[in-house]
Amino acid sequence: MEAMAEAVNYNRFLINLIHNQVNNAKTDRILDFGAGSGTYAKMLRVKGLEVDCLEPDKILQSELSNQHFKVIPSLADIKPNTYHVIYALNVFEHLEDDFAEIAKLTSALRKKGKLIIYVPAFQVLFSEMDKKVGHYRRYRKKRLTELAEIAGLKVEELSYLDPIGFSASFVYKLGKGSGVLNPKSVKIYDKYIFRVSKSIHPISKNILGKNALMVGVK
Repeated sequence: MEAMAEAVNYNRFLINLIHNQVNNAKTDRILDFGAGSGTYAKMLRVKGLEVDCLEPDKILQSELSNQHFKVIPSLADIKPNTYHVIYALNVFEHLEDDFAEIAKLTSALRKKGKLIIYVPAFQVLFSEMDKKVGHYRRYRKKRLTELAEIAGLKVEELSYLDPIGFSASFVYKLGKGSGVLNPKSVKIYDKYIFRVSKSIHPISKNILGKNALMVGVK
């Protein structure tokens, strides 16, 4: 997480994804599922959006509360049909039973509400880093489609992102890295390479990428 704080362009890219969906939905009822310390919620606040933060960790809950976010401990604390937009950025790979969780999230959505899921892609890239941070899996579009269908969501968008990141992650795995990201390397990739990777996305989005994006509508 500390290393990824250096990924300014990457984080801005993710926030723009969310912001565009919120603008299309014309709503301010937004939930950050797995908010952590509020990295993305704070960036959306700068854009004029207030986000409710679901975070089970008590220490992180305290951090969020100190930043004046509405903190929700679990999905059990949310009434059905509450939110127009729910986003989960790099969260689902940490969930042992992702099918059960997406069903609960869909219940928390209002009709025509959107669920945005952004996850690591391709199991072939699963490395020591994934193990170290507690990932259960990496995703293909097929599994994301199955998740949406079982939850009763219509897939509005489904694509792979960061194609150059796919190659970088594969080299990292072959090099048998320790699982710890070097902040300096992350900063260099973010500043010089991620922009190029983003520009290739329209060509590669149906083929490969380091991450996958799914937007489902209730």
